[in-house]
Amino acid sequence: MSQPLVLWFDPEVTTSTRAAIADGLVAAGIEPAARGERAVAGVFFATVRESVLDAVSRLASEADDRLVAVAATGSDVDDRDAWRLIAAGAADVFCWRHSDTPAQEIAARLERWAEIDAQLESDRVGVTLVGRCPAWRRALRDVVEVARYSRSDVLLTGESGTGKELAAHLIHDLDRRPDKGPFVTLDCTTVVPSLAGSEFFGHERGAFTGAVASRDGAFSLADGGTLFLDEVGELPQTLQAELLRVVQEGAYKRVGANKWHRTDFRLISATHRDLAQEAAADRFRHDFLYRIAPWRCRLPPLRERPEDVLVLARHFLQRLDGRVPPLDPVVERHLRHREYPGNVRELKHLVEQMARTHVGPGPITLGDLPDAERPSTASPERWDDGDFAASIRRGLRDGAGLKEIGDAATDVAVDLALHEAGGSVRAASERLGVTPRALQLRAARRRMTLVATTAESGNGETPERDAGVGR
Repeated sequence: MSQPLVLWFDPEVTTSTRAAIADGLVAAGIEPAARGERAVAGVFFATVRESVLDAVSRLASEADDRLVAVAATGSDVDDRDAWRLIAAGAADVFCWRHSDTPAQEIAARLERWAEIDAQLESDRVGVTLVGRCPAWRRALRDVVEVARYSRSDVLLTGESGTGKELAAHLIHDLDRRPDKGPFVTLDCTTVVPSLAGSEFFGHERGAFTGAVASRDGAFSLADGGTLFLDEVGELPQTLQAELLRVVQEGAYKRVGANKWHRTDFRLISATHRDLAQEAAADRFRHDFLYRIAPWRCRLPPLRERPEDVLVLARHFLQRLDGRVPPLDPVVERHLRHREYPGNVRELKHLVEQMARTHVGPGPITLGDLPDAERPSTASPERWDDGDFAASIRRGLRDGAGLKEIGDAATDVAVDLALHEAGGSVRAASERLGVTPRALQLRAARRRMTLVATTAESGNGETPERDAGVGR
């Protein structure tokens, strides 16, 4: 199957090397694609310089991070340079001469990515896990890949309302095991410690007061299928220890029985907690964490995918009554700029309230919003008062001019957006309403300013690069 690839060659790569690489790619079934097409990108470089990093960042943005960075010369890539390319947006980095079949290696990657993208475009994914923003598509690609190409257990992380249970169902649906068993859910927040053994292991008749009949537990019910432990971070450590043996060895005993039973299931766990921090604070067992999380997928909160807000709102309206009434521009702006602590679940509930109120053939207007959505006219809150005004006042007192104050405010906004986006330049730029390139150029100017300041100070040190920007 022929695969398209947008090619970018470093000007330092010789004409003969370019021709040899292009011929090898064509022989492997890879067609050159034009810029602007929805295709994977390949950057072929001689040395890792700023121009190469800029090309990787720009093309990775256009290709949804499906980009391979390949050293056209030599047999290895320096560790620091390899990580810089990954930070700039490359999905993989290697040298053309690191094996005898580099073109086939690229073709295999393109084929896998094409298969994953075909799943993303399918109705099974598109009608349940809605969204088009790059951060969401990256997360879904992880989910699809672990589901279809592995039997790995999975830990899904993310804030409440981000779609972890939907993602768990998708993993089960795309799992290609023959004669696959059922999908079994156990909400760890509802497990009563005194009855936990019965919930997980099952029990024999008469095992305890009230056990009038034998009962299968979650381990038995999920045999051959998938066991989904929702909010696994809420399990007490004593129970974590009991579950560890079953998860590791696939053997358990019912409460009140001596006979061992075998079970084989795929374990998907979900939590809104940072289990690494919980384990570091001795609130979660390290060994249990390592066992349930051989593959981790993080679902981004809605604030990291702002362009999906209206897409989701229209999707929920469509599901309610089969039609999508237009949204008044003021309502659109309110939905886009509103915060969603409850993420997609909160947006869904808001849309349902708006739809219940709306009547007639016209657009949904401000009158359809619940009263709780309306700002207080008595004391309207502003994002730019309080500490913000105090900071500007201090700057004026210290002699800062308008440009200096504006630059400082912009730098703080960029740093905060990057922090909330987990270091993703693309997500931060979407939140700020600018292009990724604009953030990278600003980071470059900040680096130049730091270098100049360091030179003036005479200490001879070179400041570190801004984390996650321009690399």
